[in-house]
This record gives sequence, structure tokens and C-alpha cells, in this order.
Amino acid sequence: SLNNLAGLYDTQGNYSKAEPLYKRALEILENALGANHPNVAAAMGNLASLYRETNRDSKAEKLEALVQQIREINN
Repeated sequence: SLNNLAGLYDTQGNYSKAEPLYKRALEILENALGANHPNVAAAMGNLASLYRETNRDSKAEKLEALVQQIREINN
């Protein structure tokens, strides 16, 4: 639910509201499912997209690399 609400704010361009929700959703998923779960990768990808949208490319690149690693582990 947090991730979905963050996505709504993100779509509306309300990045300051979306970012903390994406981060909290990611934290909850990591704790509940483990760091290498596909749902964690999806949430991480959402946060990376927000970073791209807000011109924080170095942060986005780090998360995108982690997303790729998780996807490789799960294939």
C-alpha cells in the first residue's frame, strides 16, 4: 500500500511525499522478504526511477545496479 501511494504521489509530481513512502516500503519489504526478493527489486526500481526523475542519477545508478543483481539471483 505504501508503494502504491508513493507511486500516486510520484505520478502527480509530488516527489517530496513519494520519496519517504518508497523508502519505508522498501525497508518493510526487505525486512519481511529478504534483500534478494523480486518484490524488493521492484520497490527499489521505483525509488531509482524517482531519483532519475529528480536528477539524482548517481543514487539511481546504485539502486539500478542492485536491482539488476537481485534479478540475476532470481533467474
